[in-house]
Amino acid sequence: MSEKRVLITGGAGFIGSNVARLFVEKGFEVRVVDNLSTGYKKNIETLDVRFFQGDIRDASLMKQACENVNIVIHMAASVGRQKSLDNPQEDAEVNLIGTTTALEESRKAGVKTVVYSSSAAIFGELADTPIPEGHPQNADSPYGVSKLAGEKQVLCYAGLYGLKTVCLRYFNVFGVNQRFDAYGNVIPIFAKRIFSRQPLTIYGDGEQTRDFVNVKDVAMANYLAATASPGTGVYNVGTGFSVTINYLAQRMIEMSGLKSEIKYAPARPADVRHCRADITKAQRELGFTPSTDMENGLSAYLDWYRANEV
Repeated sequence: MSEKRVLITGGAGFIGSNVARLFVEKGFEVRVVDNLSTGYKKNIETLDVRFFQGDIRDASLMKQACENVNIVIHMAASVGRQKSLDNPQEDAEVNLIGTTTALEESRKAGVKTVVYSSSAAIFGELADTPIPEGHPQNADSPYGVSKLAGEKQVLCYAGLYGLKTVCLRYFNVFGVNQRFDAYGNVIPIFAKRIFSRQPLTIYGDGEQTRDFVNVKDVAMANYLAATASPGTGVYNVGTGFSVTINYLAQRMIEMSGLKSEIKYAPARPADVRHCRADITKAQRELGFTPSTDMENGLSAYLDWYRANEV
C-alpha cells in the first residue's frame, strides 16, 4: 500500500478538484470518484489523476477505488440547505448511506486515514460567535442533520476499527471552480447576476455576517488533516473573520468594473444572523493558517468567473 496514494470522493467538484490539485502538487498518486452530478470532468482534465465515474453508494466501485489506498478524502455529498428541504430522502441517502459505503470499503481495504467533509450547517441556530467546535449542534435542516450523522458515523468507525478519522467543518467556501447552480452559494449567485447585468438581491438588511474561506485554504486544511493531524478529531475550517453581505455585494460590484443595482427582499426564515468560526483548534493541532484574504480571493474568483463562466 502506497503511503502517497489518495482517493478523493467528489474530486471533480468545486472543492474536490482544488483538493486533488494540491495533492498532485504534493507528489501524491491521486484517484478521483465522482458521478458528475455536480462535478465537472474539465475541473480535473489537466491533472494527473485516475478517474472513476460513478456513485459513492456503489460498493463495488468504491472497493475498486480504495484498493491499495492509504488516505481517503471523502467530499462527495448532496450539498445545501434548500436542496435538502426539497429532497430530504436523496440528501440522506447520499450523505449517510454514501458515507457509510465509503467507510466500509475504506476499512476493508486497510485505509489508514479518512478525512470527512462536514459543514457549519450542523450547528443550526447559533448562540454566539466565534463558534467553537463544542458549540451545541442543533441542525435545523435535513442537510445539517445528514452531515452531523456522517460525522458521528466517521467517528464511530474510528472507535470500532482504529481508523484515523478527521472531520472538517467548512464555513462559507468560495473560489476557483465554483459555478452557479440553482442551490448555489451567495458569491457565484452575485457573480452571475453582475456579469448578466442584473440586480443583486439581498435578503434582510444585508448586515448579516458570514465567514468566507477560500477554497485554496480548504484544500490545505484537507492536506494537513490527512498528513499532519495528531489523530482523530473534529475541526472548524474558516478564517476567524467575517464580513457583511452588504460589504460583499458592494466589493464584488466594484471589483467587476460593472454596474449592478442592489435590491432588498424580506429576510428568509431560519437564516443565521451572524456566523464566524473559531479556528484556534485547527491552528494549534493542524498548523492550519488561512493564507488568502477576502480581497485577493474575490479578485481571483471574479477573474476566473469572467474567463470561464461568462
